[in-house]
Amino acid sequence: MTSSSTPPAAHSGPPTAGRPLRRLTARGRREAHRVASPLELFFDLCFVVAIAQAGAQLVHALAENHVGDGIMDYAMVFFAIWWAWMNFTWFASAYDNDDVLYRVVTLVQISGVLVLAAGVSRAFEDHDFVAVWLGYAIMRTAMAAQWLRAAGSARGVERTVAVRYAVGVLLCQVGWLGLLFFPEGGRPWVFLVMAIAELCVPVLAERSATTAWHPHHIAERYGLFTIIVLGETVAAATVAVKTGVEEHDALADLVPIATGGLLIVFSAWWIYFAVPIHGHLRSNRQAFLWGYGHYLIFASAAAIGAGLEVAVEQTVGKAHISALAASAAVTLPTALYLLTVWALHSRHFKAGIAQQVVLPATALAVICCTFLGDWAVLAAGLVSALAVAAGTTLTARTAARDDAARAAAPVA
Repeated sequence: MTSSSTPPAAHSGPPTAGRPLRRLTARGRREAHRVASPLELFFDLCFVVAIAQAGAQLVHALAENHVGDGIMDYAMVFFAIWWAWMNFTWFASAYDNDDVLYRVVTLVQISGVLVLAAGVSRAFEDHDFVAVWLGYAIMRTAMAAQWLRAAGSARGVERTVAVRYAVGVLLCQVGWLGLLFFPEGGRPWVFLVMAIAELCVPVLAERSATTAWHPHHIAERYGLFTIIVLGETVAAATVAVKTGVEEHDALADLVPIATGGLLIVFSAWWIYFAVPIHGHLRSNRQAFLWGYGHYLIFASAAAIGAGLEVAVEQTVGKAHISALAASAAVTLPTALYLLTVWALHSRHFKAGIAQQVVLPATALAVICCTFLGDWAVLAAGLVSALAVAAGTTLTARTAARDDAARAAAPVA
């Protein structure tokens, strides 16, 4: 991540796809028409495989009433997925030259997330993190190799920053060995310490200089990943409803959940993309908060899908939890998503108290829907949709007033 003061780099044009080898130098921050590459889209899709596995295991844990362990394991696994994705995303925005070696190392990272995905069920069921650690180690070692390659093509302070990143990534990976050797009761503390250490690596690496990144490209990458995660939420909920209808003939009971779930997901998409965020990303201070905060956006978006599955299973009698707990599995991540999107996105573009309170008030109303029994999910969906309608109406009225004021202003 970088500040807007970073000068244009030597390599400012788009890479030539698939060239055998070229220097891994920084791309221009003001490069025109910068968009996500096919490799980045493939990278995202493969990472969602791991997210789907984490969501499925969260469903199982919640349905079996293992709420505390399920949420903790989900937070740990999702952190590994998200952090590896985020680090590559910012690195690629600055250094992607799309030559053969860059592609190969990126494919190695994809292999790592697939190994991690294969170990998710054992992490949840047996608290065995060997495969998760190995997959994460593959991803992070490949990321360190990318940074070392960038360091080999750089000079001066830019080289120092790249070396700091590589060393920090590798040292943290050694620290994660604690998940394998510490007693089970101490692993949450290992996770907390190492998560903080990981979050500090970019801050420390860029304390004297910043790397190059492209605001529009970064905003697009995060937006595309949000769409993919929401798509996975729809897919998971659809499979759950299909199973409930085919195996339990519970169509009438599941219609409110399916309808409410769709309204929640549609509203989540609308709210996230209501305003373009790339103009807000101008410095490291803004970028760190925005980028780190997406852990909650991505995790809560994926958890909405898991919650909808839990609600379906409770309705057809497969989950060993109360209707209240099943409703909370949907409403709480929905409320967290709304609050986080407001904090990171929407509040920067709202004018007046009325616009500012729409999403926080909606989050509170969604939480209150938890207590409505069988109608909780449908009510939460309707509340979310009303928030979209209210926000759109208020924004349109503000724009109309501004246009009228400009029209009435005297011409100089």
